[in-house]
Amino acid sequence: MSLKITDDCTSCDACVSACPNEAISAGDVIYVIDASRCSECVGAEDSPQCQMVCPADCIVQYEVESKDVLLAKYKAIHG
Repeated sequence: MSLKITDDCTSCDACVSACPNEAISAGDVIYVIDASRCSECVGAEDSPQCQMVCPADCIVQYEVESKDVLLAKYKAIHG
């Protein structure tokens, strides 16, 4: 996993449509990121779009993954 949504999430829904990999969904209380689908937007954008649109600033780096690993995730999802 590369990004994580913290408990500061207000469930505003802004991040969901910003994600090119459809990695973000509603959890029990806050939104969650599916680690297997999160590529930090590598392959699609220059920076994580969810972080850019989050008004609560609650999407943070969780585990560092190499750009090659992130790009491989993106390619596996989008072909």
